[in-house]
Amino acid sequence: MTDLFPYPKRPGQGEMVSLIRDSVRGGKCAVIESGTGTGKTSVSLAGALEGIAGTARKVVFLTRTKSQQRQVAVEAGAIGALTDVLCVSVQGRGPATCPIMMTDRDLEDGTAEEMSKLCAELKKGTGPAGKCPYFENIGSADVEASMEFLRSEHSDPDGFRDFCIAREICPYETAKKMLPYANVVSAPYAFFFIPAIKHHFLQWMGISDREVVAIVDEAHNLPSYLRDIMTCRLSYRALDLADAEADRYGNPVLVQDISCRDLVQLMRDIIDRAQEEYLRRENDMIPPEFLKDEMMQSLGMTSLGIRDIVMRLAEVGVRIEEEKKARRKLPRSHLSSLAGFISEWMSYDGYSHVFLICGGDNPYLEAYCLDPAEAAAPLRTCLSSVSMSGTLSPLDNYIRELDLGDAASGVFPSPFPKENLEVLYVNDVSTKYSELNGNDGTYERIRKYIVDIVGASDRSTAVFFPSYGVMDRFVNDNVPADLKREVYFERRGMLQSELMEQISDFRGHEGSVLFAVTGGRVSEGLDFPGKQLELAVIVGIPFARPSAKQDALMRYYQNRFGDGWDTAVRVPAVRKMRQAVGRLIRSENDRGVAVILDRRIASMEGLDATLTKDPVADIRRFFQSH
Repeated sequence: MTDLFPYPKRPGQGEMVSLIRDSVRGGKCAVIESGTGTGKTSVSLAGALEGIAGTARKVVFLTRTKSQQRQVAVEAGAIGALTDVLCVSVQGRGPATCPIMMTDRDLEDGTAEEMSKLCAELKKGTGPAGKCPYFENIGSADVEASMEFLRSEHSDPDGFRDFCIAREICPYETAKKMLPYANVVSAPYAFFFIPAIKHHFLQWMGISDREVVAIVDEAHNLPSYLRDIMTCRLSYRALDLADAEADRYGNPVLVQDISCRDLVQLMRDIIDRAQEEYLRRENDMIPPEFLKDEMMQSLGMTSLGIRDIVMRLAEVGVRIEEEKKARRKLPRSHLSSLAGFISEWMSYDGYSHVFLICGGDNPYLEAYCLDPAEAAAPLRTCLSSVSMSGTLSPLDNYIRELDLGDAASGVFPSPFPKENLEVLYVNDVSTKYSELNGNDGTYERIRKYIVDIVGASDRSTAVFFPSYGVMDRFVNDNVPADLKREVYFERRGMLQSELMEQISDFRGHEGSVLFAVTGGRVSEGLDFPGKQLELAVIVGIPFARPSAKQDALMRYYQNRFGDGWDTAVRVPAVRKMRQAVGRLIRSENDRGVAVILDRRIASMEGLDATLTKDPVADIRRFFQSH
């Protein structure tokens, strides 16, 4: 058997490759925590490819970001020196894969579903929207040239896009045509976990479930992702858009003199009644049958009548989408989305979902998914799956939460010297609401800690807050000015381009400070090698805010596993903190100190933190010794 791991092995890497290879051969799931420096991407690819050697099976590497897809291409290229590897990266339709979207501002914010509908029209080329020249140009020679390009260059998605545009062919459709010949495919989560997309994805590859080895990167994110795709929401703003659309298209009548705008207004009234009757805090539970009962009573219809009116609304939405496609516009219909919400809401039950009314400036109804196991079914139906993350412990929680049965598992710590990272905590403060907002001086002590710790060295520093609300309080209290350093910010609702501009400036100014949120985009997915980040201050524990949604999640896991608080609250918070700490050490030469400002960490498993009475002195000692 050829050893496909392309580098000299560090401690633990051989065992990880064997665990994955044996799981693939045995048709089992594998769940692995692998610390920084264990080479998750190269190890998992090598093990999976060894497991399917000599077969027509494929490795599907599932990622959340384009940067992770780049890493897959790099590691597949390294393995390609040992065996034939064709790695194809696929992404949803968007500006990164569609030359038309890149040049038409009206299309640039289209969803993958909307672009799919428009592309289908342009590929047919029989309607007034015309043909897509980039699709028309693809020939067998282009596919051959594209495969040769990927085999030789091991290009990331952006490089492949540029190659295709230079040949005036569609990157998305060209990648699809290469999938039957690939043995490694990298794709976003949606390609495997959203049933309609997965169905087409498997067809494009020319294989069945049982011929796929799925590798899930950053798997600690998967349960929340699966809940999100099984959750539906309807807000006031969405209803405003639906109302304007109905007016623009002549307010079609649905049934019995009930128009589209009548139905939109009814949904507003239902949200209002739910707030008046049930809402006492940020969000509160409503009965599962509330929406259907209110519609039946207000419209004087049976449940079959409601189903009929929703079907008619969906038909109106389809007509609007078709009309927009003909004009080469995004086939977006807010009335269609409203019909989809009502149908989806009524399809859920009170066991797998909790039904909520949520307040604020934009009130909304939400059917929130409690159980991610149903959406995780593709991990159980494929030949084998490998879930990997540096912060996946406790592995048993992950395995049972996604119902992965007798999965093989293992924890492989970082091979880097342990003395390169020091994690400290203080025991005289907490971000518990009653303390942070009380009169015992907790807030003032935390404020002083932040200023003193940042001032303890001239190293680049990140300050991670448990929420944007807590961060805003310190920002409004002029803490950034008191630091006397350049300060950059991860803000609520920031566009990705705006965030990356802040990160680029932070990385380029050694000794600057970054304010971010534990569990946010900075702490979860960005690397800061070398001196780009050497000190982290973690302000408090990022427990989820108390709410009806959180209460329901705890009850669900208490009833199912007997440890509701642990699974729903503690484990996610610890994983977020470990991700934040992990930003400090990205290579064997990195050094860093993290200081957690919360006494409660002493009683929480999962973080190996040492009590400090003088964090400033301990920080100076650490950097002097290194």
